[in-house]
Amino acid sequence: MPCTLSFVPMWILLGLLLTSSLLWCQTTAITGVTIVDGTGRQAYSGSVVMEGDRITAVGGKVELPAGARHIDGRGHTITPGFFDLHTHLPYSGVNGLSGDWPKTLMAYLHSGVTSVVDFGTYPETFEPMRRLIRDGVIVGPRLHLAARMTTPLGHGAEGGRGDFFSLEVQTPEEARVAARHLLAYQPDAIKVFTDGWRYGGGPDMSSMTLETLRAIVEEAHAKGVEVLTHTVTLEKAKIAARAGVDVIAHGIGDAVADEELIALMRSHGTTYAPTLAVYENKPRGPVVPSLRTLLEPAALEILRAARRNNAEPQPHRIARWKRLCANTAALKAAGVAFGTGTDAGVTGTYHGWSTLREMELLVACGLTPLEALTAATGNSAKALHVDQERGTIVEGKLADLVLIEGSPHTNIKDVWKVKRVFLGGKELDRAAMAGQIATAEITPLPARTVPALVDDMEGARTRLDTLRVNATDSGTDISKMSMGVRQRPEGGRALSMQATMSIKPRPFAQVVFPLSPGGVEPVDVSAYKGVRFEARGDGVYKLLVHTRAARDHRYPAALFEAPAGWKQIEIPFTSLEGTWTGRDALLLVFEMARKGGEFGWLELDNIEFY
Repeated sequence: MPCTLSFVPMWILLGLLLTSSLLWCQTTAITGVTIVDGTGRQAYSGSVVMEGDRITAVGGKVELPAGARHIDGRGHTITPGFFDLHTHLPYSGVNGLSGDWPKTLMAYLHSGVTSVVDFGTYPETFEPMRRLIRDGVIVGPRLHLAARMTTPLGHGAEGGRGDFFSLEVQTPEEARVAARHLLAYQPDAIKVFTDGWRYGGGPDMSSMTLETLRAIVEEAHAKGVEVLTHTVTLEKAKIAARAGVDVIAHGIGDAVADEELIALMRSHGTTYAPTLAVYENKPRGPVVPSLRTLLEPAALEILRAARRNNAEPQPHRIARWKRLCANTAALKAAGVAFGTGTDAGVTGTYHGWSTLREMELLVACGLTPLEALTAATGNSAKALHVDQERGTIVEGKLADLVLIEGSPHTNIKDVWKVKRVFLGGKELDRAAMAGQIATAEITPLPARTVPALVDDMEGARTRLDTLRVNATDSGTDISKMSMGVRQRPEGGRALSMQATMSIKPRPFAQVVFPLSPGGVEPVDVSAYKGVRFEARGDGVYKLLVHTRAARDHRYPAALFEAPAGWKQIEIPFTSLEGTWTGRDALLLVFEMARKGGEFGWLELDNIEFY
């Protein structure tokens, strides 16, 4: 059947162009190329043939199909598409700027990273993110979206994003209930923050017991879902291995990896992904050319300023890095399986770029270049239990492939010379992706329309079928907030929020109403004049409209006063701070800010646009 392009909207057409759509139906043969197949065996010269989304032939002597598109691979190496087992897609990697996640996904594909595990979202975002990629609105790698779990006062709970983001559990019984709740969203993985050590740079947070972690692993594995952990100390790594987790993400930085840990990891088949890229003491000086292609203009500007003012690393960071590197060498020598993860999105750890840097650092800390490439391909695929479909160059598997100039299996620095990337047999237009990343504008997404009524509090979810959620200031000493729905004496139900403010310069508590599932897709409310709601409280509050355009967190906002008795309040869009078109709303946020230590409350009902 000939390749044809039927009518599609412009935002989908952009995705088609980025994936070289006119080549979808062609058979492609890459000949005379050095093959690093992801299994760990030595490289060899041969050919790789792709038809549709699959590898149809690979080897030293391959009969080439008639009429196939031919690519001369001489002087190049072909590898499976790379994996990154630890990313945070909503974050940009620089301070003060939230991520443009469609551009982030392009940065991974441009770098040859075709499979990504994301720890930065929450279950309500899974469906829209998957759908936008599936429908071709966004071009992205194969996503494994992880739900998050932690302990009360544990790492992962200090972001101020409420219990919807990282479910907090302390006992095996709590863990099983929470895991079942998260598994109903069909996550691709569960991320568990098991270790509260703060690297010697701050007070430790709480950690998870073996029994609680084991309960999570049992629930997840019963549904075929992998468990990856935030584990940074020797003793907690032993707990993680005993519990049967699939991947220990982050490196052991407090002590020397001993024989007991090695035996546990080998006997349980635990993969080690030390995220060296996030712990590396970041260099000063100009931004390297390989990074300029992958960061949008606003991020580059922030990074250049940060590089000029970059401080010398603190002694505890230097000591931790030495232990991380030594443990990498020791675990490699003992035969522990390595995968690649980066913690990309965290400040100084850039999407796509850091995955390639991780391979360099693995080699610097004791792996051979071939072992680093195997960690980024076949080993990571095994850790996610997708090795039947991808991770190695084998006939019948998905044609996720990277063509690299040079010999990265002998000189890991050649990994930066990515020339072509194939995702499911489709060659990606890397130049078009780089051009899109370089635009100052945020990536356009089609806007939804919504009815006037946002929430009357009569159900567990809003009238828009979204999950109302709580949020507070961030840190280990966050404001203590509770939120729930209560019966109004005059009939109907209302939302009630209460909070005791933390002792810090600007404490706050918020209740958030997403206008689309997870607040992923923008909503066009320009046909309305403003927001109307009923409220009662004890003073002044703020309404914020989170938008896609306001990536510096300066959102359109307005103050309002709520008395002790119910009052209907109208806030015209024209009264909101800043200039806003009304076409890219994501969330309605009601904020209560008081002095440190003070108590406050607010009740809301019948939130609607008018």
